[in-house]
Amino acid sequence: MAKRLLPSLNRVLVEKLVQPKKTAAGILLPETSKQLNAAKVVAVGPGERDREGKLIPVALKEGDTVLLPEYGGTEVKLAADKEYLLFREHDILGTLVD
Repeated sequence: MAKRLLPSLNRVLVEKLVQPKKTAAGILLPETSKQLNAAKVVAVGPGERDREGKLIPVALKEGDTVLLPEYGGTEVKLAADKEYLLFREHDILGTLVD
């Protein structure tokens, strides 16, 4: 099994962020609470080419926190128990900034 994946073209490899099931005070959060579908960017491809052949780089970089659509992406399993999702850059809804 592969240990590392380098995305091609304008694809972005992300790892979903697991939301805490408990607050800092110890209150259990219900499953139905509204939570963002956020992920951390693990790797990005070089970008895609326009009609003239010029490279259009991917706007995201490793370490960015992004907002994902509810459905989509390709599931990828690497190494041990790590699960990742592979999206095209234009499928990602936006970047989350603290």
